[in-house]
Amino acid sequence: MTGKEKSSIVKKISTQALAFAMAASIVSPMATARAEEGKLTYLTWSGYELPEYDEAYLKAHPGAVDISVFGDDDDAFTKLKAGFRPDVAHPCYDKIQRWNKAGLIEPIDTSRIANWNQIFPIFRNLPDIQAGEGKVWMVPWDWGNTSILYRTDLLPKDVEQSWNLLWDQKYAGRMSTIDAVHDTPIVAALVAGVNPFDLSPADMEKVAAKMREQRPLMASYTTDMTSVEQSLASGALVAAMTWNASAVALRKQGVPVAFMNPKEGMLTWSCGFVMIKGTKNKDLAYDFINSRLDPSSGKHLIENNGYGASTSTAFAAVPAEKLKELELPSDPEVMLKKTVFTGPMKQAEELGKLLEKIKAGG
Repeated sequence: MTGKEKSSIVKKISTQALAFAMAASIVSPMATARAEEGKLTYLTWSGYELPEYDEAYLKAHPGAVDISVFGDDDDAFTKLKAGFRPDVAHPCYDKIQRWNKAGLIEPIDTSRIANWNQIFPIFRNLPDIQAGEGKVWMVPWDWGNTSILYRTDLLPKDVEQSWNLLWDQKYAGRMSTIDAVHDTPIVAALVAGVNPFDLSPADMEKVAAKMREQRPLMASYTTDMTSVEQSLASGALVAAMTWNASAVALRKQGVPVAFMNPKEGMLTWSCGFVMIKGTKNKDLAYDFINSRLDPSSGKHLIENNGYGASTSTAFAAVPAEKLKELELPSDPEVMLKKTVFTGPMKQAEELGKLLEKIKAGG
């Protein structure tokens, strides 16, 4: 692995999160093999550890949470397989089947989820989260989009609204893509004109060819959105695959950017909470999940990050003009009619190995 590749996977915790250390200590995921009784351990994406998401929980249980962060849920899966056992984790929907088959999670009783019926049906009824009558493997919390964030002042005004931009040789070395199997390979499949979620051997070759074509054009493969945002702001990058939050962050800084609506479709994903098998802090886990489903928590998620919350009550708490500014519909089904929903990928493991091989020059 080159120095650049090593640096691209560094996970940065926001400076805001440092203030949270007084209420909840942020620990290394491998610091302990088992969560401490009486104190919830939560494993989540970097950026989701801020205290405003947990106001109800922290009011009821001051300081009773340790938070570990990851840059990608495949990274989280590896840590869990290595023996780390938090109480609650925050993977995305396309990974639930894998986590379930690995025996890492246990069913969640929806009768103990206060706002379960306020979760939009399109998320509440996702097939792979069903665990039997009244039980689920994941409680959906957030959803959002993956697309190209680009500098409007550094690209032509009539730039084609297409994922093909990330294959444009004119911008070699000034573009970045996400280092994750559910992002870059899916987009390569869309550009190649094949189904990303069920690839034949011939389809796989087409995806491999597109990724090999793209590799020399990329400045980095990374999940570190902080560095991507900094590079876009400085002009070192002109375009990058990012999530909604990066568009929100750069617009707040006055950087002229647009979050593309590619003709092939944005990617839409949904993530949520799973209970790790064998947790001894089950009551705290339910309190924590209920706190995250409180409208105030979802409101922070929408307004601070530009992501969608899973509940209708969170959207109702956000002014219509703010939703318009963030380009979010109040009903996710409206968005999903125009985007590509990231569901389970039948060849995920094979694609993951292919991505690593191509990044290494193979």
